[in-house]
Amino acid sequence: MKTNRRRFLGHGSAVVLGAMPSLVSRAVMADEGTRSNRNGKILVVIQMSGGNDGINTIIPYADEGYAMHRKKLRLPTDRLLKINDSVGFHPSMRSAADLLEQGKLGIVQCVGYPNPSRSHDTSMAIWHSAQVGDEDVLRSHGWLGMAMDAARKKTDDPDMILVGDESQPLAIQSRRSTAVTLSSLTDLRLRQPAHAQPKPTSDQASESSLAQFVDQTMQDAIATASALERNTEGGADGSAKYPTTRIGRRMQTISTMVKSGFQTPIYYAIQSGYDTHAAQLPSHSRLLREFSDATKAFLDDIEASGLSDQVCVMGFSEFGRRVAENNSEGTDHGTAGPVFLAGNRVRSGLIGTTPKLTDLVDGDLQMSTDFRNMYQEVTQAWLGISELQAAESPSSLKLFDA
Repeated sequence: MKTNRRRFLGHGSAVVLGAMPSLVSRAVMADEGTRSNRNGKILVVIQMSGGNDGINTIIPYADEGYAMHRKKLRLPTDRLLKINDSVGFHPSMRSAADLLEQGKLGIVQCVGYPNPSRSHDTSMAIWHSAQVGDEDVLRSHGWLGMAMDAARKKTDDPDMILVGDESQPLAIQSRRSTAVTLSSLTDLRLRQPAHAQPKPTSDQASESSLAQFVDQTMQDAIATASALERNTEGGADGSAKYPTTRIGRRMQTISTMVKSGFQTPIYYAIQSGYDTHAAQLPSHSRLLREFSDATKAFLDDIEASGLSDQVCVMGFSEFGRRVAENNSEGTDHGTAGPVFLAGNRVRSGLIGTTPKLTDLVDGDLQMSTDFRNMYQEVTQAWLGISELQAAESPSSLKLFDA
């Protein structure tokens, strides 16, 4: 069931907020200093839209093919943040390197699928739905939506929340679970101070059970808006310092909701701009820094709140880039790339086979990990949902510590 937060906006903030009554109790809990008492796991997905150049993200610098295929885009070895004696982070990923040193970052290498598509729309739909095939394949529901349908957990909170102003991705479309879009917590601000909101009269309140319900909903909504606004202004806990970037603000919004005690298990955020066909070096560096800094700030914030064992962040892109650079100092659409998993419970380090830049198929990397096996592990080992079968065959892939 698709629900857009903006549909709730329009006539008055109190009425708007009343459409999501579960926000009320969670926000008030946080405002009173009560941390989440939930025991379920939370998955935060960051979609790195455009096709991230994985080769210049997790760099196989010791591979002779790197210097051979990347003349102008090759990053100097002495600037890389070394993971081992053959692989290193892009220099702008200092925060990601820190997470790895803390044992909180897993990097699944060379993730893809058979017969890869170079179309943004088709490849993203494949990743969203976990259904491999061409653009004619009917894909109505996403893997996260199907996972939530299979979980059959009933709470008052939305099953999935997209934080941002984009259209809801197919990944969170479902048959019967609830997906909500929230551009930011400022959407919930009152248009007038709480004390200036209209008060019900005794006659209104006693008119009918419906009137009483509406009145109570309005008052709860006012309380919610006031509490969430104060929590938002309160900022992050501990040493967390969120970057003032779009993805940084979105991760801070998600953190505020998690800390407020929401029962929502899936949060989704989109970081666009990875389609780097020309002048790649500066833009790619900025994007990777923003991704890394936002992810670390979020996990630091969650750690300070005592919720770190409950939260996992996953970053993915719809495909990698071609191994050889193009004539515009950029890269074109390729195949496989790295997927990031971050959190206290992830299996930290490099996972899977490091790509070989001298053993290509039509100039592209050979996929070594099928993303559907990764989905299977995330839904079963992390979200605890065994009913969803995303993978075609059993896999020994282990992404989380016991």
